Amino acid sequence: MSPGRWRDARHLAGWAAVGAGTTLAALTVLTIGVFVLAPTAAVALVLARRAGGRLAGPGLVLGAGLPLLYVGYLNRGGPGMVCTSTATGESCTQQMSPWPWVAAGLLLMGSGVAMSVLAHRSRRARR
Repeated sequence: MSPGRWRDARHLAGWAAVGAGTTLAALTVLTIGVFVLAPTAAVALVLARRAGGRLAGPGLVLGAGLPLLYVGYLNRGGPGMVCTSTATGESCTQQMSPWPWVAAGLLLMGSGVAMSVLAHRSRRARR
């Protein structure tokens, strides 16, 4: 992998982390969202100054899908009441269907990858 492509991959991963952090902050606004948003904003500021914005859009979209996939994973037993047993007792929780979360996450991640490929090809064509 050439140094330029490696740098682009790092920038894309950084912007994906910002997208994931922003989505996580939005999903958890009533609990830890405020605490997640501060470091996410710091990383975005550093990336905006050093990396520029060429891969910001694809990275943000790509990263936004990660927390949605995680919510789908957490609800993998749903929809409905899901009970788990331990040695000391049993606990039951109501879970949502995981499929809308998984579909939205995969759609966002696929769109981010497609946007990244298109950005790379358009940059290459301009050379």
